[in-house]
Parts: sequence; structure tokens; C-alpha cells
Amino acid sequence: MPGSARRIGAGSVAASTLMLLVAFGFGPVLPVLASGPRPAGLFLPGPPPGRTGSVHRMPFAPPTVTFYGRGYGHGLGLSQYGARGRALAGQTAPTILAHYYQGTTLATISAASPVRVLVLSPTKATSAKPIVLHGRGAPFTIDGVSGSFPVGARVTIWPSGSGFAIRVTSTSGTVLLTRTTAAADLRLRSGADPGRIEVDTKPVADDTYRGVIRVLNTSSGAIAVNEVGLDLYLRGVVPAEMPASWPTEALKAQAIAARSYAEEHVHVGSGSYDLFDDTRSQVYHGSLGEVTASTAAISATAGQVLKSGSAIINALYHSADGGATEDNENVYTSATGQIVSGPLSYLRGSSDRDPHGVSYDSSSPHAIWHTATYTWAQLSVVFATDSRTNVGALTSLDLTDKGVSGRPIKVVLAGSLGTKTVSAEIFRQVFNTGSPAADPYMWSTLVDTTPIP
Repeated sequence: MPGSARRIGAGSVAASTLMLLVAFGFGPVLPVLASGPRPAGLFLPGPPPGRTGSVHRMPFAPPTVTFYGRGYGHGLGLSQYGARGRALAGQTAPTILAHYYQGTTLATISAASPVRVLVLSPTKATSAKPIVLHGRGAPFTIDGVSGSFPVGARVTIWPSGSGFAIRVTSTSGTVLLTRTTAAADLRLRSGADPGRIEVDTKPVADDTYRGVIRVLNTSSGAIAVNEVGLDLYLRGVVPAEMPASWPTEALKAQAIAARSYAEEHVHVGSGSYDLFDDTRSQVYHGSLGEVTASTAAISATAGQVLKSGSAIINALYHSADGGATEDNENVYTSATGQIVSGPLSYLRGSSDRDPHGVSYDSSSPHAIWHTATYTWAQLSVVFATDSRTNVGALTSLDLTDKGVSGRPIKVVLAGSLGTKTVSAEIFRQVFNTGSPAADPYMWSTLVDTTPIP
């Protein structure tokens, strides 16, 4: 059912009756608006029937606008802070997951199923600035080369002809291997635990991996892909996505959700990789990001995934839902907020509050937030920074088209140049980009112009 609706404007209105409509919220512990979107503001009456004369008009929009919101992220699937709150309330991982992914069942697959993660984006390597890797922890091997290389050996790779040139040197500087023409597809295999491969060229500290590092040439440059077993991959994901100090049942829920998400995205046999190592997929910090408590949660749920029917689900998750999750089709819309995807049975929005009405994500720093306060002229400048939202001098904003959680699906902006409609996410992105850098962010699309209960 729709949540509260809100439309605000910079102009004035009149009506034939005096009306003050009350906003309602979403959730079983709050009144639910049964009659759809509502106007907002105080309307003054016109002249009595049979009389003429001008209608007195009173501006109903305030001179300034503050956006109030709840939560952080897209609001689909598991709320990480919500899972924490539910675990602290005594819920187990299966119970937590059953709430966020409706109608799903637990199944088990091989914990060693292979995944391929892009860990080095296309890089224009040269002989003067090659791709640099090191073997760490144990002797390692290179496919197509006999024998192994000692711990600490340095591997440099750069394009040569249609393939790569490769050089391996020991820690003392002794050249162990030189090939001026090698294949355009090289695999370095870490030795037995604690064997690792370090991708020194990666511009962050978390650059060391279990399993295989595959270096291959693409039209955009050389890339590096970590090929590793599913649950070993999760060891670098779960603590990056959820603090290891959180309750065990929350960590287990995160492990199962992350495993399901990864496996659903695997497409072995096509392409060079399945997943990114950042928020385009799941954050993955390799072996240097591993934490004992998270590893224990992964081991305790070894191979467990969520299925809808016979298919592993696309287990989307986010930081905090603000008290309610959303239907998938209301979030992934066109740029103008049109519904373009079908509903997924396991990504249905629902209230995420305890029996007392408190949101399970209440410990999140973004459980409740608000932006700075802006004049209409200032907002005009903000939204003029993007052609999709530029309507000149902004006169009104319509946030009345809402999903089941109260999140606007689309926003209508009206101004001196006309009217434009954008998805709530585009609205949020443009606001965050166009507003002053020091101003607070709009952290989610669960937003309104009055505080959200």
C-alpha cells in the first residue's frame, strides 16, 4: 500500500473548501493511507456560492525546503543494519533471511564452486611500467612454465606483440625467467596455504589473493582476474560488507546472501570475469581483508544459498532500509521512473519494524537523516546542473508517486522552462552531485519534505 504522499510548490493555491489532510506512514504499527496520494497544505475557501469577487490565495509552500529521509541504500532485500537489529532481538539467520527474501528456501552447493573476480581494471602496461605481481607465503607456479618460483619472487608482465613479455626475479635480483613473447593469457597459481599472489599494480593496500591470478590482454589494456573458490572468495567479502563484531546470526545471514548473490552472477564459459571487487558487485578485499569471526560464519553456513523455486536468487542487499523495504520493480525503473521490470517474488517490500514500531535498523547512523535547508532559488541551481532535471527556476516538486515503503518512484520537477519527470534515484544522484560538497547527502530515496515517521 502507498505510503505518505507529498507535493510541494513555490506558488499559491485556492480551493472551495477548507481542508487539512494528515500524512500517514507505512507499516503495521502506523496508520495506512487507504485512499492514495494526498495534496499537502492549507487551502483557503473561495467566495460563497452566488457571490463574485477575487479569491484570497495563501502560499502553501514554505520559502525553504529541507529533505527528510530514512535509511541508506536502495531498499531491496536484506537490510544489513536491519539484520543486526533482528539478530540482537534473538532471530536466527534463517528467520532473518526469510523476512528479507520472501518465499525462498535454503539449499547447499559446493563451497569450492569457482568464481572470477576482476581485481585490476584495464591498465596500459609498458616495459617501463609493467604489471607487477609477487608470490607470497609459499612457492608459486605459472601455467606453461615448468617448476615453481620461490616465495617473494617478483613477476613483471607487459604487452609484447600479440601477447605478453614476462620476467621473474628472485628477492636477491637473480633473473629466474625471461620470455619476450608469451601468451596473452597468463595464470599465476598460489601455493598451498599460506600461499598468495600479490597484485602490486593494484592502487590499494588490499591487493593479495588466494587461488589464481589470471592476467590477460583486452582491447582496453591488461586486466587481472582472481579465480578462487566461492567460500574462499566470501572470506574477503563478508567482513568488507558487514563489521565482524556484529552478532553471529547477522554475519551468517550476510554470508548466505553474499554467497547467493555471487553464485547467481557466475557465468563460467562466457566472458573473462563474473564479479567486480567493488560496489558494482560486492566489496572484496582479498585475503588481507579476512577476519576470524566472519570466516567462522562462512564456515558455519558452508555452501548455503537461497533459492526461489529451483533457481538461486539475486540476493540484493543494502545498508539500512529506514523501516521498510521496497518492491524491486519500483526501484529499478527507467530514468524517468517508468516501471520497466517485472516483480520478483522474493524482493517484495514490507515493514521492517519490531512489535513496538521501532525500525530494526535504528542503530544505523543513517536510520534517520535530513539534508541542509535550501531556498527555491538554491534548489534551482542544484537541479540545473543536469539536463535531466533542469527546469529553470524551480516552482514545484511532486513526490506523490510512491512505492509500498513510501519511497518515491519518480519525481516531477516544474519550473520556468517546463516540467520534467525523473526516477527517484536520478533525483537523488543529481541532488548529491549538484548540492555543495559540504552539505549532507540524500542517503536513500526514502525521502520527503517533512520528517518520515
